[in-house]
Amino acid sequence: MGPVTYKDSGVDLELYEQAMGRLPRLMHRTFSPRVVHNDGGFAGLFQLDFEGPLFSRRYDKPVLVSGTDGVGTKLKVAQLAGKHDTVGIDLVAMCVNDVLCCGAEPLFFLDYVAMGKDNPGLLEQIVEGISRGCVSADCSLLGGETAIMPDLYRDDDYDLAGFCVGVVEKKNLISGQHIAPDDVVIGIQSSGFHSNGFSLVRKVLFERARLSINDQINELGTTVGEALLKPTIIYANLTRKVLGHYKVKNVVHGIAHITGGGLLENTERILPPHIDLVFDRHQWNIPPVFPWLQKLGDIDADEMDHVFNMGLGLVFIVSPFYSSTICEIASSLGLTSFIIGRAQAGSGRSRWQ
Repeated sequence: MGPVTYKDSGVDLELYEQAMGRLPRLMHRTFSPRVVHNDGGFAGLFQLDFEGPLFSRRYDKPVLVSGTDGVGTKLKVAQLAGKHDTVGIDLVAMCVNDVLCCGAEPLFFLDYVAMGKDNPGLLEQIVEGISRGCVSADCSLLGGETAIMPDLYRDDDYDLAGFCVGVVEKKNLISGQHIAPDDVVIGIQSSGFHSNGFSLVRKVLFERARLSINDQINELGTTVGEALLKPTIIYANLTRKVLGHYKVKNVVHGIAHITGGGLLENTERILPPHIDLVFDRHQWNIPPVFPWLQKLGDIDADEMDHVFNMGLGLVFIVSPFYSSTICEIASSLGLTSFIIGRAQAGSGRSRWQ
């Protein structure tokens, strides 16, 4: 029968090396001067304090902030559409936006890609999106891992995981503990579903409504695929500008990334035990993709609120004195913002008005 090779088992090392050769340029374009080059090494290196023309800041009591996440079954939509160069942006966004909620500066990003078979072109598309996301977040793509796992994944299947590390001066850490009665909640627009609820989205659209990925949706002015694959907004530039605008600490009392669980659950995570947030659902414009899906699936309104962001990707909780300036900063970056609620004395709950 002859000797058995790794290739016989489904892993082609020559193709793997070809794929790896395409990635350094995508990584290098994300590098800041704080990256310590370690070509061929087993780990990525990053210098926390860097003195030079671009980075004169040094940290007194730095706190490292980490976050990890994936893209979920949005990857199945990418496979149906044959478009894989935006889910990497989603991957970066889901991790970076979490780190931002502590007031941290994203420093570097790591990725994990698991595939059913070696496919250099597909891997390059995925990492192209990750690279673009890192450029947008101003963090360095420092390394990653690609695992070829035949039998565990079908040939065209893949999965993604991301890991972000940031830093914040300890005295500037945003935890929600300073949220006070009469603070206002500023909601920042999402681009759509972002990367949550896609198991429900796919069940409604592809099983119940029998739509296909290329069907044109008149109500939305796009195809199904275009509507679903809009990348998650990365809010790093907005948060950086908001926090950098003020020279005093504790201007922003809380930041929440609105993902699975919706507005109520995600804001409740950062509330002090003596504060409630009360929201007015009529204070922001819900993008048409949400009522369109709700109608097709006959989804209960409470279920929509619980599963999806309903048009809000990030919220700031601040003193009313600062709210107009923060909204102006958002507008200058092309982001729509809304005053969607207020804090009041309570028991650590978020609820509708």
